[in-house]
Amino acid sequence: MARKSLIARNEKRMRLAEKYAKKRTELKERGDWEGLQKLPRNSCPVRIRNRCFITGRSRGYLRQFGMSRICLREQAAKGHVPGLRKSSW
Repeated sequence: MARKSLIARNEKRMRLAEKYAKKRTELKERGDWEGLQKLPRNSCPVRIRNRCFITGRSRGYLRQFGMSRICLREQAAKGHVPGLRKSSW
């Protein structure tokens, strides 16, 4: 389980990116790079980190499922992920 502070920080970044998205695109179109620098750093969508929605783990994240490889394996073994099962050959 990831630390609660890291999860909260990432959620704050998502809120800020959504809040300043329109202003950021307007400044980019005008080419106002100084105005763009005055916006909060965490409002940049590049700083958002993909995290597992179950554990908050940032590494081994699988975008298609929205969770980490470890959680995906556990959920698939329990049969909670439709259309996914353990392979054997």
